[in-house]
Amino acid sequence: MDPSDELDAGSAAIRIVVVIKQLRGTPTTLAKVHELFNDEQDLLHLNALVMVKASGMFKNVPTAIVGVLPDTIDSSALGHKLEKPPKETFEDIGGLEGPIQEIKESVELPLTHPEYYEEMGITAPKGVILYGEPGTGKTLLAKAVANSTSATFIRATGADLVQKNSGEGAKLVRELFKMAKGSAPCIVFLDEIDAVGTKRFDTSSRGEQEVQRTLLELLNQLDGFESRGDVKVILATNRIDSLDSALLRPGRIDRKIELPKPDEKTRQKIFAIHTAGMNLAKDVTFEAVMSKEKIMCGAEIKAVCTEAGMLALRAQRKVVCVDDFAKAIKNMMLKNKGGAPEEIYA
Repeated sequence: MDPSDELDAGSAAIRIVVVIKQLRGTPTTLAKVHELFNDEQDLLHLNALVMVKASGMFKNVPTAIVGVLPDTIDSSALGHKLEKPPKETFEDIGGLEGPIQEIKESVELPLTHPEYYEEMGITAPKGVILYGEPGTGKTLLAKAVANSTSATFIRATGADLVQKNSGEGAKLVRELFKMAKGSAPCIVFLDEIDAVGTKRFDTSSRGEQEVQRTLLELLNQLDGFESRGDVKVILATNRIDSLDSALLRPGRIDRKIELPKPDEKTRQKIFAIHTAGMNLAKDVTFEAVMSKEKIMCGAEIKAVCTEAGMLALRAQRKVVCVDDFAKAIKNMMLKNKGGAPEEIYA
């Protein structure tokens, strides 16, 4: 089969045919096809490996033009931007009244009513850091405040900023903040910031030097925008004690918000939120299924409710019973002992 039979006329099609014809002949049998259109467009996540002489070689290759890229933004940063505000709201959070109030004052109010701070003659915080044990609701709180402001939401993790090649991590930081300024009002959420924000020390390790270079660029970017502006930064970590003091000084990250483990009353609220849409048996109550268990964080309670519903489906029942919750709790504990990834309960 001649590949040109399935291609429309046009310069791009002609270029493809020419390249494929050049690849023909023994012993060439395999080729990777990429860069199929002009410089103003980009194709993300394409890794198609095709046989040069295979019949219908373009039929099953998923390709799509996802949009025209701005000249000033690197395509590697665009994947961290959410086109729509997160759907999570403050009503989805059980408890945490104190942290919710703090993040409203530090992030929501400066974005929605910056004039209030001017009238009071005070400077609005540039950013905040959320800290607490895994599963206490740091990511959920960041998404909820983005929803309440309708701001553009850019999310990246510390691991995303740790790049193999020299200078790439710092470049990604620059691109993220450049994109944030161009998408204002905007919230930049950097989760697991301890991956790049740990205390600096003298090292000869190339990897550690690259991490420190990325941290320096982050500090530079935090210094580079006005607190009155429409960009706010939210950091999150499980290990605030390990962070470099320069990252947390006033003028960069102005507020520290601790998310504690939930108490009994808060756990009841979280349980009620995650079972609100479930078809529960009459004897299913918080006291019946969770009051005797060890303290569980919000993410674990959500995981137990989801698992209980899955067990009921597996048994072909439309009602979730107490035994389903008991088995779900047991399964969760087994996964925890086996070192299950934290993301399971996020």
